[in-house]
Amino acid sequence: MQVGDFLPDYRKLRFNNITSKDFRHLFLLLFWVFYLLSFFVLERIVVTEYTPIYSRLDDIIPFCEFFIIPYVFWYLYLVIIHLYTLKNDIESFEKLMYFLILSFGIATVVFAVFPNEQNLRPTEFMRDNIFTDTVKFLYVIDTNTNVCPSLHVVGSLAVLFTAWNTKGLNKPLYRIIFLICAVLIILSTVFLKQHSVVDIFAGILLSIAVYPFAFIIPNKLKRKAM
Repeated sequence: MQVGDFLPDYRKLRFNNITSKDFRHLFLLLFWVFYLLSFFVLERIVVTEYTPIYSRLDDIIPFCEFFIIPYVFWYLYLVIIHLYTLKNDIESFEKLMYFLILSFGIATVVFAVFPNEQNLRPTEFMRDNIFTDTVKFLYVIDTNTNVCPSLHVVGSLAVLFTAWNTKGLNKPLYRIIFLICAVLIILSTVFLKQHSVVDIFAGILLSIAVYPFAFIIPNKLKRKAM
């Protein structure tokens, strides 16, 4: 069943037709290559002084290792919405990518001009289990720098906004499921001490600012062109 304007048959994808109308939307995926390279440079190569991000609310929120589940699920959450929209709704895929390009792009610029960090991670854990072990591993592979705005927050809202604007996913039950997932992921950032409350609000504000340019304006332009 066709949900978007067209449903390309990816079995017909070839190098000589990738620029055709059916497949040129795939070029938007190149954003991830540029973003990951930029983030790697800022995280691993550019060494500078960082501004600590902190709120008194951070001291009130306890560490809870069980939130590692929604935190890690974030990666699958993004993959799922990419695959679903690529297969079922190209227009929604394009809006998703516009949102990610704008929001992640702005965040990367913020990291470059305003390097920041958080110093909230616990040095000792009250419990010893598979969840704390996973958190320890996360702390090793993921630095505590360039945290504001939180990309976990922005990415979660990107999926939520896309799902709520995609035919087939915008049913009440699915909306509730996506909302619960987004809320749990956002909460996980502070309960794992990966982010400050400030990072969450910054991520939400950035997402709200970008939303019209990815989901509202394209619709208006499309209606005018019809």
